[in-house]
Amino acid sequence: MELGWLLWGAAVLLLLHVLMELSPAVNFALRIGFYSLLCLLASALTAPVCLLVNGGRTVKNMRIIKTVVKTFKYFFGLRFEVKGLENFKVEGPAIIVSNHQSILDMMGLMEILPDDCVQVGKKELMYAGTVGLIIYLGGVIFINRKSTSSAKIVMAEVAKSMATDNVKVWVYPEGTRNCTGDLLPFKKGAFHLAVQAQVPVIPVVYSSFTSFYNPKENLFTSGKIKVEVLPPIETKGLTADDVSDLTDRCFHIMRETLFRLSGSPS
Repeated sequence: MELGWLLWGAAVLLLLHVLMELSPAVNFALRIGFYSLLCLLASALTAPVCLLVNGGRTVKNMRIIKTVVKTFKYFFGLRFEVKGLENFKVEGPAIIVSNHQSILDMMGLMEILPDDCVQVGKKELMYAGTVGLIIYLGGVIFINRKSTSSAKIVMAEVAKSMATDNVKVWVYPEGTRNCTGDLLPFKKGAFHLAVQAQVPVIPVVYSSFTSFYNPKENLFTSGKIKVEVLPPIETKGLTADDVSDLTDRCFHIMRETLFRLSGSPS
């Protein structure tokens, strides 16, 4: 009986391997399915550890989550080449802004996430099963993107907590995933927040995933991701009138860096 199950298991694995080799769509679906399952299982196993070690919702849990998620890259053959981590070493709070490409961004985030850094995420993530639970325990700040007034209230509270809790805040200013090899126009919320709190903006740029990950082409293979943490942009003395210029400046710096890291023409 056991031999029969082993033979059936081997046959299924062999069939899956053949299908993955022959069909990009099957390969993509299986890899995405495995990634989703890995996220759910890892979250379910990590949540009790966070509760036991830190007692509940706190940014300190991100150290535990980071340790777990950093192992994911080995399952998918992803390599990270990181530069500029010293730019995270600023005194006090800061706003970190980065480009947002796909569901794989979590691996890139956890690869370099500094201590005492919370992320701003869409409210829908709260309902993503055990993944929603673990990011809640990690202190992620949820925002309702469909309600401008609600979003402004949340961001005002974030500004206060930055000062009282001395934390950095990670924001994706594009507002949504964008796997085109370019940047979408930036929303100004993060930059209003930086000016309001008079804290520096630290841009982070990940090279384009398009050479190894592209849902439209059913592409998901191994690859290398270049990451660069750029020097902080000071906001002391800036006012609300300067937010547009600050947003544009950050956009152009990050866009040029994205093209350079990705080896793409500007």
